[in-house]
Amino acid sequence: MIPGGQPNMQALLQQAQKMQQDLAAAQQELAEAEVEGSAGSGLVKATVTGAGELRSLVIDPKAVDPEDTETLADLVVAAVHNANEAAQKLQQTKLGPLTEGLSGMPGLPF
Repeated sequence: MIPGGQPNMQALLQQAQKMQQDLAAAQQELAEAEVEGSAGSGLVKATVTGAGELRSLVIDPKAVDPEDTETLADLVVAAVHNANEAAQKLQQTKLGPLTEGLSGMPGLPF
């Protein structure tokens, strides 16, 4: 701060740019990171990116019963949900500290 209690705008802008760069780097890491979720004791496995994009789905043949496709559908939904929860935790780990730092800056919607 400069005398009179006014913040140094140049320093604030530099800090905001650094935080923006860090946020972009963290978002890129999330887009590239993969996390896995599973259901039915591993009969169905879903892999999503840290950003929540479904990358792969593996279904063990033992989970396939032509007479009971509803259970298989439920397992798929549960595995994807489980993977997305893991992705959200990863997002909180990567982005949490960055967005907390941004929330104290005036004029930013965080």
